[in-house]
Amino acid sequence: MREISLHLLDIAENSAAAQSRNICIEINENLKSDLLTVCVTDDGHGMDAETAKQVLDPFYTTRTTRKVGLGIPLLKLAAEMAEGGLSLITEPGKGTKVEAHFVHSHIDRMPLGDIAATFLTLLVSHPDIHWVFDYRVIDRNGENYEYNFDDTALKAELGNMPITEPDILKFVRSMFEEGIEALALQTVN
Repeated sequence: MREISLHLLDIAENSAAAQSRNICIEINENLKSDLLTVCVTDDGHGMDAETAKQVLDPFYTTRTTRKVGLGIPLLKLAAEMAEGGLSLITEPGKGTKVEAHFVHSHIDRMPLGDIAATFLTLLVSHPDIHWVFDYRVIDRNGENYEYNFDDTALKAELGNMPITEPDILKFVRSMFEEGIEALALQTVN
């Protein structure tokens, strides 16, 4: 994978497969301390200590469709190549938290990618999950900017209308894009 957003998508898909009811994706760009942190937290099945250790092995997977599980090991490698690392906190029956951090300005740090498309894909693919997306940027002067999306209000407003309706998809996509773009514009000034 060449973008962090694709890693987030992969991990969140694993969270959905673990029967999570609530999934939170956080992105924190701290330009002042030159640190980028991404995190996916869920309330799914969780893992025992042995499985958590095995998840870091690219030749381990719980899937039956292929014999390797490259998602988390590749994210760990990408983080380490950018002088960062990865942590995995999990407990059976309580969920999992996967967090990766990178030196933001490191030449080997992969780009974030299309975060809005990742958020939209997850929201549409798993409408029964409660999604929270939190994107924070601290600029070089220490000013804090945030874009938060919690799907609770949107789903309540839609009622029985499916989120996959073209006009609704267009609206939600523009909402994500405008929120993320506003962050970028605020941090440039």
